[in-house]
Amino acid sequence: MIQSPVITIDDIRDAARVIAPAAVRTPLLENAVLNDRCGRRVLLKFEGAQHTGSFKFRGAYNRLARLDVRERAAGVVAWSSGNHAQGVAAAAKLLGIPAAIVMPADAPAVKLANTRALGAEVVPYDRHTESREAIATALSQSQGATLVPSFDDPWIIAGQGTTGLEIIDQAAEVNASVGQILVCCGGGGLTAGIATAVKALSPQTALYSVEPGGFDDTARSLASGVRETVSPDARSICDALMAPSPGALTFPINQALLAGGLVVSDDQVREAMRFAFSALKLVVEPGGAVALAAMLNGLAPSCDGASVVVLSGSNVDPAAYAAILAGADA
Repeated sequence: MIQSPVITIDDIRDAARVIAPAAVRTPLLENAVLNDRCGRRVLLKFEGAQHTGSFKFRGAYNRLARLDVRERAAGVVAWSSGNHAQGVAAAAKLLGIPAAIVMPADAPAVKLANTRALGAEVVPYDRHTESREAIATALSQSQGATLVPSFDDPWIIAGQGTTGLEIIDQAAEVNASVGQILVCCGGGGLTAGIATAVKALSPQTALYSVEPGGFDDTARSLASGVRETVSPDARSICDALMAPSPGALTFPINQALLAGGLVVSDDQVREAMRFAFSALKLVVEPGGAVALAAMLNGLAPSCDGASVVVLSGSNVDPAAYAAILAGADA
């Protein structure tokens, strides 16, 4: 059982045990075109193959599976732009737990529809004028429900860290030494979980967060040493990575374990999504493509061994995706 905000490799191994009956062991892929383009060996951890199309199911299931009978009956409340929403909704459905999700009114339609289809109640809000945390907290208090944060929770971080366990195991299966890992970063839960797992198993591996411009709060925080915030005027197509600041729990972990933070533009993200479709035959959402964008644009430092790129999700609105593939600024 986790006793403190500091997540250990044992916590992540325990999370792997808990989620094993329900979660997918997502593939670690290699592509000759990508290797040639980057001039190095690149392995892709494709979390789009996870339940609900993103890594978020891992942490959500690990958190909800820990609830006792009374807590399960009272239900859960979460906030999310879509991927955590779907992860919580899917885990709640499997475990028979009522779920309410606070979601931006302008979230991709596919994420709203999928969350409702999984049986969760969707509570819309204006992401530019209202606080999702405040709305969710009030809702959980009024219903006596358990609040399930999208990243700043030990169980969530440990669940996301199972991705790192798989990366190390799968890389060994293809005779790859992992020199570096690039991770898409919003609030930092996936990054912190992967970093904790990987540094325990492969201390020489360098880890980098990757964010879209304007939402580069983790990169700026790593540089300044304090938790920076995002400007309220910031905009990006990467809806899954719009956390206002690094987490109170996730940032100290990332500050201690990461080699640095990388930042990409929305145009670079669009190009990465087109490359993923045409060369890799993979559907990747904007937030899930930032690490690939960094690799394609030469932002990843050189390293000994393979570079692992985490493709964190595939939940993109069909109309927006079609426009991006066609070369439009959707």
